[in-house]
Amino acid sequence: MKGGWVYIVTNQPFGPLYVGATNDIQHRVGEHKARIGSKFAAKYGLTRLVHVERYEDILAAIQREKNIKHRPRAWKLNLIVAANPTWDDLPLDFL
Repeated sequence: MKGGWVYIVTNQPFGPLYVGATNDIQHRVGEHKARIGSKFAAKYGLTRLVHVERYEDILAAIQREKNIKHRPRAWKLNLIVAANPTWDDLPLDFL
């Protein structure tokens, strides 16, 4: 099976969050930046990639996405701040 990614996008530090999983992170983030593919993300302009995790198995990525979604908002904010304290829009060229 193909690998996968779990990611979080937002529009500003501590703003609304969208948690997703995909097998093609570059394509999916491109969709968010074009404001297509997710009505929620498009509505709130969630185009800033602030967190990303790579998994060898897409099923593991999907399970991690579900786990993150069920966590409290404060936990998600701490997850982002721990790895990206300045809430930078992460570049896709490192992936």
